[in-house]
Amino acid sequence: MSARIRNTCIDCSDPYSLALFWSRVLGLPMDPEDSPDDDETGFDIGPGQTLLFLKVPESKTIKNRLHLCLEPDCNRDSDVSRLLELGAVVYDDRRNADGTGWVVMHDPEGNEFCVLRSATADIAGDRI
Repeated sequence: MSARIRNTCIDCSDPYSLALFWSRVLGLPMDPEDSPDDDETGFDIGPGQTLLFLKVPESKTIKNRLHLCLEPDCNRDSDVSRLLELGAVVYDDRRNADGTGWVVMHDPEGNEFCVLRSATADIAGDRI
C-alpha cells in the first residue's frame, strides 16, 4: 500500500492574493472561477496535484516546517530578481562564490521558500 500527495496546502490570510503570487511564480494558471473573497483557492501543479491556499484566522509567527524549493529554468540570479519584482523578499542569501548554494526568500505572507540553481547550471557546474 502507498499514498500520493493530492494537495499541498498553505495557510494564509488572503488565499486569492497568495495563490495569484504563486501562480505567477510557477507560470501556472489559476481557476478563472476563483475570486478574491474565496476562503480556499488553488491551482494544479501536476497531474492530480494542487497547490491549495486556505484562509486561517491567525498570522504566521514561526519558521515553516515545510517549504518549497524552486529550480528555475533560467539563471538563478535572474529568477531571484523576477521573484523580487513579484513581491518576494530575500530572507537569507546562501549563494557561494563557486555557484553552489541557494537563496531563502519569503512570499508576500512571510512563508519561506528556496531558489536553487537551474538544472542546467548544476549539470554544467556553472556559477549561476
